[in-house]
Amino acid sequence: MTRPDVLERLRGQLVVSCQADVGSPLRDPGVIARLAQAAEQGGAAGLRVQGFADVEAVRAVSALPLIGLTKTDRPDTDVYITPTAEEGVRLARLGCEIVALDATLRPRPEPLAGMFAAVRGAGALVMADIGTLAEAQAALAAGADLVGTTLSGYTPDSPHQSTPDWALMDALCSAGLPFVAEGRLNTPADAAQALSRGAQFVVVGSAITRPDVITRWFVEALRS
Repeated sequence: MTRPDVLERLRGQLVVSCQADVGSPLRDPGVIARLAQAAEQGGAAGLRVQGFADVEAVRAVSALPLIGLTKTDRPDTDVYITPTAEEGVRLARLGCEIVALDATLRPRPEPLAGMFAAVRGAGALVMADIGTLAEAQAALAAGADLVGTTLSGYTPDSPHQSTPDWALMDALCSAGLPFVAEGRLNTPADAAQALSRGAQFVVVGSAITRPDVITRWFVEALRS
């Protein structure tokens, strides 16, 4: 599948993020693969998967386009979503059509342009996870194929809120920038609204694949 074909296949569609944090009962590549199969059975057009073992497990059971990433804690930076070109290239070679990485303007171990070039050279598209319009503009200028609103609300420079960052989506759309909506899209209505605001496609994770998080929403609502 060529790069343009991947984006066209995902346009207007749902990508399901199949991830589980350390300590979760779901934190097992075999379980993540089953979550991916369930998402595909439900109609997902693509999958977002974290970690080499999970990517391998999911790729073994699904031919859907994969957005791959790593989460690596480092003492020298707050950037932890695919912080190095080596990780991004490995994801591409494992079969990820798109590699996601942190493209915020925080200090990082490697320059973005070099990372983007390495990932694209390995045959994958680059999805730059950002939190602000300025970060999106910088990432696309550096060679990213598209940006994701993934990190809005999780960095010092972006607004912290319980709802999706509609203002950022509107700004990206107004600027004519290709973006993916991701982050706190907790209902089908949120996903549909993101598309109506110009998103290329929508990524949903917690509301579909994290029963511990969904349970916490109900528990906290009852307590309040």
